[in-house]
Amino acid sequence: MKQFPAPKAQIHPVLAPSILVTGGAGFIGSHLCEALVARGHQVVSVDNYYTGSRENIRHLLDKANFEALRHDVVEPLRVEVEQIYNLACPASPVHYQKYPVQTTKTSVLGALNLLGLAKRTQARILQASTSEVYGDPHVHPQKETYWGHVNPIGIRACYDEGKRCAETLFFDYQRQYGVDIRVARIFNTYGPRMHPHDGRVVSNFIMQALAGEPITLYGDGQQTRSFCYVDDLVEALIRLMQQDTHAGPINLGNPNEFTIAELAEEVLSLVGGPSKLVYRDLPADDPQQRQPDISQAQQALDWQPQVSLRDGLKETIAYFKHQFFN
Repeated sequence: MKQFPAPKAQIHPVLAPSILVTGGAGFIGSHLCEALVARGHQVVSVDNYYTGSRENIRHLLDKANFEALRHDVVEPLRVEVEQIYNLACPASPVHYQKYPVQTTKTSVLGALNLLGLAKRTQARILQASTSEVYGDPHVHPQKETYWGHVNPIGIRACYDEGKRCAETLFFDYQRQYGVDIRVARIFNTYGPRMHPHDGRVVSNFIMQALAGEPITLYGDGQQTRSFCYVDDLVEALIRLMQQDTHAGPINLGNPNEFTIAELAEEVLSLVGGPSKLVYRDLPADDPQQRQPDISQAQQALDWQPQVSLRDGLKETIAYFKHQFFN
């Protein structure tokens, strides 16, 4: 009788968790997808492409461990994943004030749908919340224990209060259903793939300087912000998701504080050209100060930003110049 060799033992590698990233074609979401794909995860990006762009993830589309779906999170989604990063929501005043009702629905209905998905699949879920939950703060720098100073009926409330309600839903799902949650409060973040017309200061100043146009400052330019480079933020999000002890909310951002005028001068010094500073009236409910206390992130995640503002601006300017001024 013919003898057949015994089959070789099959070695099954331990697979990295499958991950859903909503808002995956957006500025931060695309960088997060890129980092997770590089780490070997099976990644599903979901985006309705309102502010996100397929161009942001085009370099990932031929990867075997990446998939892109067009979907709006205000509608239920059925996928099988082990982790969920919820980054779905327009984050710039220009975009969320244009469609305020849809913005609130994205934050609230989106959170409900994704928490329901996490409950069904027993996935760990991370909410990308925002420093806007602190409003125009009376406490400086802002700690996670501060409840904020927000106008609930102002022009920014669709975003501010939408994100605050999403946080409420996350912690209620944790308490009532035992859903494994993480909540990150993201402060001002910048870098390549920012939307060129999103109305935020970094992209505004760079686009204006590269075009040789006047650089527009609102108010007296002395209001402050803290700017975190996107690579630093993505690392923090992944660390928050991977650790098992801290649900949040946890501040993620760069604690180095700059006035808006200082940012404008830094952009001008890097770009050069004829642009001058011009001043306009301050928009309603625009916060005067924004600086994170990141003590919790330093302790719980062993994380702090590594990229200086000048180095991050160089990378961002190079991206904008290549994309829009070639």
